[in-house]
Amino acid sequence: MEYISRYDYEQMTAETRDERMAWFREARFGIFIHYGLYAQLGTGEWSQANENYTREEYEQLAKDFSPKEGCAREWCELAKKSGAKYAVLTTRHHEGFSLWDSKVNPYNSYNACGRDIVREFVDACREFDLKIGLYTSLMDWHHPDSWKCANDPEARARFLKYIEDLNTELLTNYGKIDILWYDVSCPMGNCESWDSVNRNARLRKLQPHIIINNRSAMPEDFDTPEGHIHASDRDWETCNTLTRLGWGYIDEEQSAPFAISSKQILRDLHLCTCGGGNLLLNIAPAPDGSIPKDTVDRLLPVGEWLQINGDATYGQKFRTGPVYSANTLTAVSADKDLKTFYLWNWVWPKNGKLIFGGYLDSPKKISFLATGEEIKFRVDGHRIILEDLPAEVPDKITGVTALKMEFENAPRHIFRSYYPQMHQGTDFSEGYHKW
Repeated sequence: MEYISRYDYEQMTAETRDERMAWFREARFGIFIHYGLYAQLGTGEWSQANENYTREEYEQLAKDFSPKEGCAREWCELAKKSGAKYAVLTTRHHEGFSLWDSKVNPYNSYNACGRDIVREFVDACREFDLKIGLYTSLMDWHHPDSWKCANDPEARARFLKYIEDLNTELLTNYGKIDILWYDVSCPMGNCESWDSVNRNARLRKLQPHIIINNRSAMPEDFDTPEGHIHASDRDWETCNTLTRLGWGYIDEEQSAPFAISSKQILRDLHLCTCGGGNLLLNIAPAPDGSIPKDTVDRLLPVGEWLQINGDATYGQKFRTGPVYSANTLTAVSADKDLKTFYLWNWVWPKNGKLIFGGYLDSPKKISFLATGEEIKFRVDGHRIILEDLPAEVPDKITGVTALKMEFENAPRHIFRSYYPQMHQGTDFSEGYHKW
C-alpha cells in the first residue's frame, strides 16, 4: 500500500486545485438529496440514533425499502429545472445502508430490492447535464467496528479498510465522479487516526479531477458550513435544508409551514454568491423516492427566475460582501471585473424610487436584467437615484426583481453613509467629508 506525507499530498492537490475547482466556482447552486431507510420513519435522517433503535430493529426497514421506478431521474430533473448545476446524493448515510450494489457491504439497496440507486442517480445526472456528487459518511451506526475503532487498533484497521473499499467501489464503478462529499469524522477526530491523507491520495488516483470537501478531518478543496451562510477565504459551499427541521423526509403537510419560500431560497443564493460561495440546498424524497409537492412548488420558481436572471449568480463573482452595497431593500452581486453590478431587490418601492449610497462614480446604464429595458437614473453626490420605477413589482415569478448596473470602469466606493461610523474597525468619516 502506498503512503504519502501530508505536506507532499497538500502540495500535490494545491497544484491542480484551480483547474479542478473551475466548474464549481462557476456553478453557484447545487441540490443535496438525502434518501435512505430513514425516509420510511418520517422523523429525519438521525432517527436510528435519536430514537435509539437497536441495530436489529432498524435493519427491518430494509425489508420494506421499495423506491419507485425512475425516482432518481425525478430528482435530477427537478434539480435541472431548479437551476442547479450539480447534485449530491447520500450514497450511504450514518445508518450504514448503501444505496448501490456493494460487494463490500451486503446491507444495501440491491440486496433489499434489486436496485442500484447510485447507478440510477449517476445516469440521471448525466442525462440532465449535472455534475455528480457522491456523499459518503465516515460515521457508521451499523458496522461493528465503527465505535471500537477509536480505541482498538485492530478494529480501526478493519474499519478504515471498509471505508476505503466502499469509496473505491463508488469511484470505480460509475465513470467520472465530480465530488466526493465526506461527512462526520467520528468517533476519531483527526486525519491521522482516519488515515485521510493516504486514503484520499489513493482515491484521487481513481478520479484525478475529483474535488473533496473538508469533512474527512482535512481541509481538502472546499469548506462546507452547515445550516448557516459563512463566507470563507477558501472555496466554500453552504449546505442547508428547505424546512430547517431535518435533512431526511418528514411529513410534508406538517413540515411545510417551516419551509423557506422561493424568495428566501434566492436570498440565500445571493448571500452565497456575494460571498464567493455556493448554495447546496437539500431535498428529502418520501419513502417511495417521490419528491413532495411542496418541495417542487418552492424550487420550480427559483429555476424559472434563474433562467432569465442567472447572470446575477452564475459564474465567478467578485466577493462584494459589505464593500459594495445597495440599501435595505436591495443587495448586490458583481462580475469579477467590477464593471457590472446586479441589484437583487427584495421589497419593491411604492414611491417609484430606489437610492443606493456610497458609489462615487456614475454608471453608464441601469436596466432590468430580465428584459434589458433601461431605467431612468441620476447621480447626486455619492448616491445613485433610480426614478420613475413601475408601481407594481416587475418580477412576477418570485417577487425578486433583478437590475443590472453597468460602469465604464470599476466604481470608486465607500461604505454607504455620509455620516461618521465605524465599519469593520475602519473609520470612514474623513472620507465622507472629502466627498
